[in-house]
Amino acid sequence: MWQELGLLSCETELVEMDLHRARLIQFVVRHGVPPKTLAEVTQRRDMLGEYIAMIGVRGVAPRSLTQVDEIAGEVGLDANVVSRIAAIVAFTDDELFYDDDIAMLRMARVALEVGFPEDALSQLMRVYVDALRRVAEAENRLFHMYVHERLRAEGVAGADLVAATQAAAGPLLPVLEPALLYFHRKAFEAALREDMLLHLREEMGSPADEIGRVPVAVLFVDLASFTPLTEAMGDAAAAGVVDRFSELVRDACRHHEGRVIKQIGDEFMLLLPDARALLRAGLDIRAQTAHEGHFPGVRLGGHAGFALYREGDYVGRDVNLAARVVGEAGRGQFLVTAGVAAADADQTDAQLTSLGGRRLKGIAEEVELFAVAPELELRDRDVDPVCGMELAPDTETARLSWRGRDVVFCSQTCLQRFVENPEHYDAGR
Repeated sequence: MWQELGLLSCETELVEMDLHRARLIQFVVRHGVPPKTLAEVTQRRDMLGEYIAMIGVRGVAPRSLTQVDEIAGEVGLDANVVSRIAAIVAFTDDELFYDDDIAMLRMARVALEVGFPEDALSQLMRVYVDALRRVAEAENRLFHMYVHERLRAEGVAGADLVAATQAAAGPLLPVLEPALLYFHRKAFEAALREDMLLHLREEMGSPADEIGRVPVAVLFVDLASFTPLTEAMGDAAAAGVVDRFSELVRDACRHHEGRVIKQIGDEFMLLLPDARALLRAGLDIRAQTAHEGHFPGVRLGGHAGFALYREGDYVGRDVNLAARVVGEAGRGQFLVTAGVAAADADQTDAQLTSLGGRRLKGIAEEVELFAVAPELELRDRDVDPVCGMELAPDTETARLSWRGRDVVFCSQTCLQRFVENPEHYDAGR
């Protein structure tokens, strides 16, 4: 059928390029694009050929997973090890080994031969797969959204659009891998410095009683009222707020020699060198967000303890505890545990006040929490009751007298939502 639609060659025997085209056809069909629709597009432009050219031909004689014993013998690995690695690194489900896959298996054998355990190698490969899949997705989607779509918006269409897009992509493609190597080298340099600290600490104390157990100072940061803000302002406007928040968080994190471990929406998990750096970074983030004219309130929660390093992430009770602490924080509040409060606050300009023991979800024992002062004075900052945006004095867009008091709004949209259902929003103040 694919030959009849013109998606494959009309030869009696399929040629090599048909194999690569068939793989892409299978991919788009699995994702809900009918072959007939693909054929109609192909009549206007050979999209399959374009993407095969960009992807590159991965090898002239791919071999099936059914040949795993033969492949294992060729690369010098146990067949079970080959199968486990294949399950980790495969980006597609065609179950074929190509030339570059064979080369990667030889590199894996080198790592195992020098004493790198298979478990550690598997963790490293999963980090590569997850991180570089995200990198590749960003490369392609950002180009599509900001170059291809901009050309479409300017009225470029058909063959002219294809030509213009390819002309823009041409100079970029050769520099992608060198750029990736540059950023890897920069990151590796930073990782080596941290590794030196790890070795120094080991020399100063006893070795960890568990592989991968390391001291951590974990700070969670998120925005208060972010869900109402998204509902009121829409995804695009909320994404803009998150972009600005990300700039502020990352700048403070970098200034205090920390790292962003993960970001999920408006929530960040940060790793700082110690409890003092955690306090300084948290105070910095809170102060910077408070200086924004229109911005949601920020919540912070921190804890210092130990965690297990697994697959580029940090896991364990102390990380979970830090996440629960931020859940207890209110708008503009910075809460920490005794593990952080024990730091020398005199060197951080922080004042810590005990709030007593709290029951935190999933934590068996009560946890004493401390509020980090100076607390933000919110009396001179009004809060939009609809989206939760904090407004600096005289920056409101709209104002309404309601039940004897002035209510301010960041936009006409929020004013309209309030007028339509004032009881709902007034009850939530």
